[in-house]
Amino acid sequence: MKVPYPSGPSPEPPVPKPAESSVTGGKAEPALSSKKPPGPWRMLWSKFSHNPYAMTGLGVLLFFIIAAVLAPLISRHDPAKIDLLYANLPAGSPGHLLGTDELGRDIFTRLLYSARISLLIGFSVALASVVIGSVIGALSGYFGGWVDTVCMRIVDVMNSVPTLFLNILVLAIFGSEIRYMIMILALTSWMSIARLVRGNFLQLREMQYVEAARAIGVSDMGIIFRHLLRNSSFPIIVNATLMVGTAILSESALSYLGLGIQAPATSWGLMLSNAQEFMLIDKMQAVYPGLCILIVVLAVNFIGDGIRDALDPRQNISKSRRRLTKWRKNYSKSAN
Repeated sequence: MKVPYPSGPSPEPPVPKPAESSVTGGKAEPALSSKKPPGPWRMLWSKFSHNPYAMTGLGVLLFFIIAAVLAPLISRHDPAKIDLLYANLPAGSPGHLLGTDELGRDIFTRLLYSARISLLIGFSVALASVVIGSVIGALSGYFGGWVDTVCMRIVDVMNSVPTLFLNILVLAIFGSEIRYMIMILALTSWMSIARLVRGNFLQLREMQYVEAARAIGVSDMGIIFRHLLRNSSFPIIVNATLMVGTAILSESALSYLGLGIQAPATSWGLMLSNAQEFMLIDKMQAVYPGLCILIVVLAVNFIGDGIRDALDPRQNISKSRRRLTKWRKNYSKSAN
């Protein structure tokens, strides 16, 4: 038996109306929207900012940097001015917060101007070492073969050279200018960065996105500097922060031996070298620069440890489980 169909055009299916969440004042509120998940840098800062030691180290380091930059505004004294009439004044003397040294120079002013040179050398050496080590390690790990062999043998030779002896030799020949000190400290500090970058590149060069980049015609230099170095940036940053403290200690040791910064310039190591002859007269002349070195290096190490902990995926994000569950629920709804 045939069922008769109605004549005329077939009816259109009903169009579903968008669901309205709620109505307030005659206007429909938009549906529930969730924010995008935080990026890697934001997650890094979130974990770093919840580390009290890292934030304390960052605050201390920023304090020293600001004090060094604003040294002419903080103290009106000349750090190189000699006034024997006011030699060896104790701390708290009128016009001299921390007293004066054996030549009548204001100790507080010299600490401020010493921070300029010590921090400049520390950050410059770290930056130069990262650049040299990253380039050599990237070329060695990416190309492999004879390039890897040559680069790693250079690293082995540099590691076998006595660093302190080489620093003393170069500074004795070329002089104790800041540029020579930065150059020699950087040339003897890049090997650890090179080995770290090489190890990361040996793993990253086998990834699928590297093969895809080669397939679409990206050059080797483009893959190295545009893709692989970005994925190796976090461990490089950690080692760079720790290298700042090492460079400050190396500069202080060379200046203490009389081969670093020379008068009329000043640094914390040079202040320690000058104070050792007057330890029986005023012990605090050696305590002040030594304490500055201790605090700055400790702050830099705290920052490096904080970045390392923030990069560790095994560390829990400092957010409650309830907030994470709510975020996942909202994000999964928006994805569907």
